[in-house]
Amino acid sequence: MIKKSKRDNILAAKRRGREKGCSYCKTNTTPVWQEYEKMMEFLSARSRILGSQFSGVCSKHQRKLVKAIKQARHLALMPFTTK
Repeated sequence: MIKKSKRDNILAAKRRGREKGCSYCKTNTTPVWQEYEKMMEFLSARSRILGSQFSGVCSKHQRKLVKAIKQARHLALMPFTTK
């Protein structure tokens, strides 16, 4: 019997509810730091940025998303880590 780790369970739960295709491409928008509440769904439980394969965002928007999250963190709108 193969035992699943806690990390695998969290990542599987995140993937289960995702749609196929980039949400930013569908709405024809780009991620900006002002929409930091929406960007919280692209962070893990420990406030780490999820990869594009788990978040469901295309590579073009993933790069812009990472920059926007980092800007929001430096402006103290989003946490760097959680306790």
